[in-house]
Amino acid sequence: MARAGPVLTAVSQDARGQARNRELALERLAEKIAAGLAEPRRRRPTRPTRASRERRLEEKRRAGERKRTRRRPTGDY
Repeated sequence: MARAGPVLTAVSQDARGQARNRELALERLAEKIAAGLAEPRRRRPTRPTRASRERRLEEKRRAGERKRTRRRPTGDY
């Protein structure tokens, strides 16, 4: 109930007959219940690779350099 809420609904208007639509709706309801009962897999925490850390830091350096070049020059007047 925590995942799906207190009320589950399933609607079907795919078939022409009421009986077939009811069957389809019951199948969809069963799928929703099964999905709600399924336990989600736990995420295994991972560490960033050395190469990805180096790429990130290099990109930060480049961004800082780019901003530094945009600044007004501090010339000796």
